[in-house]
Amino acid sequence: MEKHEWLVKAFEAERPHLQAVAYRLLGSPSEADDAVQEAWLHLSRSDTSSVKNLGGWLATVVAHISLNMLRSRKSRREESLEASALEPGASRANAIDPEQEALLADSVGLALLVILETLSPAERLAFVLHDIFAVPFAEIAPIVERSESATRQLASRARRRIRGGTRVQDTDLTYQREVVDAFLAASRAGNFEALLALLDPDVVYRAGWTASPVGYTKEIRGADSVAKQLMRRSQKVQPMLVNGSIGIVVAPPGQRLLVTRLTIMHGKIAQITVISDPAHLSQLHLAVLSD
Repeated sequence: MEKHEWLVKAFEAERPHLQAVAYRLLGSPSEADDAVQEAWLHLSRSDTSSVKNLGGWLATVVAHISLNMLRSRKSRREESLEASALEPGASRANAIDPEQEALLADSVGLALLVILETLSPAERLAFVLHDIFAVPFAEIAPIVERSESATRQLASRARRRIRGGTRVQDTDLTYQREVVDAFLAASRAGNFEALLALLDPDVVYRAGWTASPVGYTKEIRGADSVAKQLMRRSQKVQPMLVNGSIGIVVAPPGQRLLVTRLTIMHGKIAQITVISDPAHLSQLHLAVLSD
């Protein structure tokens, strides 16, 4: 009983760190909870008498579990995001408190979370463990079953995907950023007139892209109708680079992150395209936007 109580206390002391590691690896609060819980089950069944660094041991277990979950998720990618889950008012099973999810997303960065989804499981794990948690490549290599040199390359490829577009800073991009910043300010303030002024009269809003032949499941035309759609609910948003142009990553309460491409013409937003399908996202060049 004493040993069990000690394990419980030791595990609870490590839980916040394990939760942080799992969330950054998986991008899902509910899946992170599952990974941490599975780590506890693994700990309770293991002989840890020779373990000198229990925290490091647990973090490695969580990394292994998360990697398996990422690989499983990738193998069933076609069913991981359905258009119905993206409609306003839709909810997901076992949804986490939206406020808690928002806090977790803020701690990582919405744009980074979206880009991490486009990486392979091994690239994601190598980058997150090394660049975010400063885990040496020598310790990451056994987890991804690669040599230390190959693991370095995994992290390097991930780094290029994440930061590769941040150097694209020109006059056109600055102009786009000004329009998008004004758009986001109007949306956050709930200023319908200001939002309307930034939209082209014939603006087109498309949402619910899937990989199926059905294509877009929702289309709205006209500045007034699109502005009303955008005002329907409060969302967390953050600018990012999408194929070299300014776009937005959107975090609808209780739903998965989405990428929004904006077409800007003559100082007005002419098209808004909401992209949710992982297969489509993986074909985009996404990058964290430098301030």
